[in-house]
Amino acid sequence: MSTLTAAQIEALAEHLENAELQAYEVTKITDDYPNMDYQDAFDIQWAIRRRKEAHGHKIVGMKMGLTSWAKMSQMGVEHPCYGFLADYFSVPEGGDIRHSELIHPKIEAELAFVTRADLQGSGCHIGDVLAATDFVMPAIEVIDSRYKDFKFDLKSVIADNSSSSRFITGGCIKPVAALDLKNLGVVMEINGQVVQTGAGAAVLGHPAASVAMLVNMLAERGEYLPAGSFVMIGAITAAVAVAPGDSFNVRFQDLGSIGGRFV
Repeated sequence: MSTLTAAQIEALAEHLENAELQAYEVTKITDDYPNMDYQDAFDIQWAIRRRKEAHGHKIVGMKMGLTSWAKMSQMGVEHPCYGFLADYFSVPEGGDIRHSELIHPKIEAELAFVTRADLQGSGCHIGDVLAATDFVMPAIEVIDSRYKDFKFDLKSVIADNSSSSRFITGGCIKPVAALDLKNLGVVMEINGQVVQTGAGAAVLGHPAASVAMLVNMLAERGEYLPAGSFVMIGAITAAVAVAPGDSFNVRFQDLGSIGGRFV
């Protein structure tokens, strides 16, 4: 049940997209709309998505957010959320990311699933996801909340496209049968120093559980995940803040390493 009008949803979508495109902080929207509900929050996100497409951008993937117990407690939220990935979010492996285009970026080590069959909810489970997956590849997400001091509640972050901003993918690709996804280890380095380590099980117990949750959440809006989808599963490690001049690299067990730098 929506509490915001269509005009309010469009205005908030424009407000949050402008903050993203022009890299300035805003206060969390639930401060002004304390009665907004989760449907409102997703309505705003989907309105931003339509704005991107109207500007000529392509949606190239989906991402899950707040999928680890560590991230949920770090951000003080109760369950995961999803967002979309626009074409210009993609940074080439080893590439430069302009810090000035972002507000207060942080990096996360993730995995990405690429599907070969449609996935539709509700009731999608890990087995469905593994059967529909073409391959898995390493990914790094650059998250960048538009909210002041990176502080928000779940409804506000959903509306803000779940803090999506940039991502890098590359390295090796492997079928799920060739990987122990639960125990797959990652090591994140910034400027050559190890800053985070983790394993796939940090993401809802199994990385494929994140994709299944996305499919079931999409079903609530009558949407599904088409074959050929690229899905980032959420952070295996805690998010780490980065500054201009920082270079970063993440090593993935059995999948090589990927990295980049902030300029």
